Amino acid sequence: MKKSLILVIEGALIGILAGLTAVFYRYCLTWAEGGLYQILNFIQGNGPAIALWFVALILMGCVVAQIVRMEPMSSGSGIPQVCGEVQGELNPSWWRVILAKFVGGTMCIFGGLSLGREGPSIQLGAMAAKGYSRLLGYDKKREIHLLSCGAGAGLAAAFNAPLAGILFILEEICHTFDRAILAAGLIATVCADFVSKLFFGQSAIFSFSTATIPLQNYWLLILFGILLGLTGAFYNLVMVKTQALFQHLKKIPQEIRIAFVFVISGILGLTLPQVLAGGHSMIILLEHGNPALLTIALLLVVKFLFSALSFGSGAPGGIFFPLLILGAYCGALFGNAAMEMLPLSADLLPQFIVLGMAGLFAGIVRAPITGIVLITEMTGNMHRMLDIAVVSGIAYIVANLLGSKPIYTSLLENILCRKKEQEST
Repeated sequence: MKKSLILVIEGALIGILAGLTAVFYRYCLTWAEGGLYQILNFIQGNGPAIALWFVALILMGCVVAQIVRMEPMSSGSGIPQVCGEVQGELNPSWWRVILAKFVGGTMCIFGGLSLGREGPSIQLGAMAAKGYSRLLGYDKKREIHLLSCGAGAGLAAAFNAPLAGILFILEEICHTFDRAILAAGLIATVCADFVSKLFFGQSAIFSFSTATIPLQNYWLLILFGILLGLTGAFYNLVMVKTQALFQHLKKIPQEIRIAFVFVISGILGLTLPQVLAGGHSMIILLEHGNPALLTIALLLVVKFLFSALSFGSGAPGGIFFPLLILGAYCGALFGNAAMEMLPLSADLLPQFIVLGMAGLFAGIVRAPITGIVLITEMTGNMHRMLDIAVVSGIAYIVANLLGSKPIYTSLLENILCRKKEQEST
């Protein structure tokens, strides 16, 4: 009885702590993205202002490179680092990671890099829990339990998705259904979600009004799932290869490599600003606009390539939200094509967009249960779960059959490989 009570209390404390940390980070990135678009609107057609902005971008790239050099565990999304710590392979400084992630992540979004807040929120939640554990002098096993709960709470606060948060802990972080983690983690994710909703409201992240796909057209879901599995495997290959390319360019200083991506962001800000930052403007375009098929395809390709560059550079920031944006645009392309060839209602397009997000997540992350629940919670629609499960399951199977490793597994292997190289030199 006493042990159960301790689990409840500590789960709630970790949820509140991780939730507040993720909320503050979300505020920082929201401010940064808003400031970015204000600057882009101001400099349009103003030559001297454009030149000054590019100078600022180069300087930001150099500062971010210095941050990553001082705290390498702040690089990238942070999810592989959390997985590595749970496995006993990594042991970063919790306060250094939090500080570096806040400053570096905010600067990256202000500079327009195509990175998300969700992976960093997971790492920040985990590091906040680790700090709590260290301050109380807990042993390593208990620390890992609390760290896992903090990671799930970070996801819950970032997406307003408490059930996906606990499933992510079990399916992706711990790879086991531990009852103690399940109990404390569920309380932590619910508390973190409550904290997030106090600040950001109770609205779902996405506001798509979906419709039911007729059973006679379910063959489209099978086809779409296959395509998303192929796309997910291709995405993982490109992300890993791009990261390897940046790492092989050792003769080029890291400041130049990251500053180069900031300059690319500046060019895109003047020509195609929708692809910058996490991709919220791209979702708004799908929700409230009616973009042409060519526009959808263009934004999809450019967002994909820019996301690969942004993440491959090693800058602090995640791939979580950008990959959902890519999935949404895959769904928009597939849905429009299907409606061109078949007598389907236009009301089905939002459903294909939602299916694209879930299926691509399953093909890339290889956590289909988390993906199904996550997309369901993010859209606030529990009535289309069968469609989502069919597409996600097929995408997951196809990506596995192709021999593609889950993205976070590949990224963790790269981190551990670099760690061994550094220890041997």
